[in-house]
Amino acid sequence: MATDEPEGGVEEYKVEMETDESEGSDEEYIRPKWDSKFQYLLSCAGFVVGLGNVWRFPYLCQTYGGGVFLIPYLIAFVLGAIPVFFLELAVGQCLKKGCIRLWWHISPYLGGLGYTSLIVSFLVILYYNMLLALVIWYLINSFRNPLPWSSCPTDISKPELIEECQKSTPTNYFWYRYTLNISTDIENSGPLQWWLVLCLAACWLLVFICTVRGIESTGKAIYFTATFPYLILTLFLIYGLTLPGAVHGLLYFMTPNLKKLNNPRAWLDAATQIFSSLSLGFGGHIAYASYNPSRNDCEMDAVMIAAINSVTSLFASIPIFSILGFKATMAYEECLERNVKYITKAFRNDNITVDSSAFWLSYLNGTDINNLASLNLANCDRQKFLDQSVSGTGLAFILFTEIVLKMPGSNTWAILFFLMLFSLGVSTMFGFVQSILTPLTESRIVSRYICKEAVCGLICLTAFLLGLVFTLRSGNYWLEMFDAFAGTMPLLVIAFFEVIGVVYIYGMKRFSADVEEMTGRPLKGYWKATWQFFSPAIMFLIFVFYVLLEPPATYNTWNPNYVHFPAKESKKYPILAAVISEMLETVPCLMIPFGAIYQLWRIVLKKKLLRKIHPDSSTGITSST
Repeated sequence: MATDEPEGGVEEYKVEMETDESEGSDEEYIRPKWDSKFQYLLSCAGFVVGLGNVWRFPYLCQTYGGGVFLIPYLIAFVLGAIPVFFLELAVGQCLKKGCIRLWWHISPYLGGLGYTSLIVSFLVILYYNMLLALVIWYLINSFRNPLPWSSCPTDISKPELIEECQKSTPTNYFWYRYTLNISTDIENSGPLQWWLVLCLAACWLLVFICTVRGIESTGKAIYFTATFPYLILTLFLIYGLTLPGAVHGLLYFMTPNLKKLNNPRAWLDAATQIFSSLSLGFGGHIAYASYNPSRNDCEMDAVMIAAINSVTSLFASIPIFSILGFKATMAYEECLERNVKYITKAFRNDNITVDSSAFWLSYLNGTDINNLASLNLANCDRQKFLDQSVSGTGLAFILFTEIVLKMPGSNTWAILFFLMLFSLGVSTMFGFVQSILTPLTESRIVSRYICKEAVCGLICLTAFLLGLVFTLRSGNYWLEMFDAFAGTMPLLVIAFFEVIGVVYIYGMKRFSADVEEMTGRPLKGYWKATWQFFSPAIMFLIFVFYVLLEPPATYNTWNPNYVHFPAKESKKYPILAAVISEMLETVPCLMIPFGAIYQLWRIVLKKKLLRKIHPDSSTGITSST
């Protein structure tokens, strides 16, 4: 670990000369440093705080009993996620290497672990930037007045509203047909959708500009992308609390349902949510921390950033549930109004003109109870509307776009919402790209022949070309597959072997000494206990439950022939798609054993070579070999 850095203030974050001692290299190179501690903290916060804080955490709270979901969430946070997060920051800052060289340095048998992180990061950026492209598309359309998803368009061939839109809703039609032009199944790919291709190209161009010089350019952009979402969330919080019915949504969020704790899926989703939310296993935190001075307090950084991430999830849930309460109240009142109109029409001969559902129901109950039963009125239950949960793209591009139509100044709120989503997503993208860029630029083969700017350009161009599959008519089905399989179980496997590698191979005593040297104080027993026992045990249990509870490989298709929305039909993945989904989970993880086998094969070959050169030698390989 480096010990020759100046102490004090911002000067610690200036560019310094280091010696690359790995793999027998004696070359000196300039390793960039963060301009300031604040820039580093913002970059880490921008990496961990992403779309999942806004459109997945509130959904999980809604699904698993409101506030009671925080119980398994906090247990996984304290015993599993934050120790792994601190470990990644500490080992990156200590060894000052990207994920590939770092794990190779700890043990050549762990060399494949870095490649696993690299592959998973690349798979995730393929679809993650497509989400940002969809956000850009909605942002562009948010400037149209009226909003294009506010009403059904007219059929060109006949002066009627398009039937598919009438069968569903204008917001669903705009999403499934106007935006995605989605096919009926994953096998019917269709052509590229040019508007999505342009949006995707714009996203990758922006990411390239902001990451082309590594942290030197990313650190400048992060000042805006990491702070702007909090401004918008605050505006939504203030406005959401003033909406009629907001209190019902907040009570729904805060009222615990202890029965939900009996569901093992709640514990599994809580653990996977906090692990994925902290972006563990991608190698981005290792890369970011490697640019820190050696005596930076990485322990305090880990606690602070992890706390910011979880508090942001809770903070974002308040305006989200306020708006959901508003939507449920509007749906409840509209349901009552429809019942009133239906009753008025059914008993139009009565000389009663009071337009009140409560009055009508009282009147009908007072005359003949059979009259009420015969009308088959809708069941107007506010709780039922609150229970209608939706996550991910459904929350952003369907539910919110429907809610915003009922809000005064709908264009303004739509623009602010999608600007917020884009800022959240693009700052996370910086971390993903840095997870790939750092280990590649540190490679002797790559750095010797290709400059860093060209490497970044190749990453972005390759990802753009491969990401074109998501702009096909079947692209959203592929996107959902990548989201479900690429960034879930492999990250858990990576985090497990990271803890094993540092604690049981690098050595707990040795690592504790390194952390004490970096932070200036002894390592707390809490960290040692979690690293040695609790974190590996929790990750192993999550892996077991993930395998046992994993649902069959199915996906929902858009079927415009259904009479009522949601016009979705569940289908099994065809053989090719099912194989690809399994490969997304297993192929990255196979790099870990393959790396160990490769290293063992190298050792065997070296031993055979030595025996040929020195047939009488029995000493085998020395440490200098």
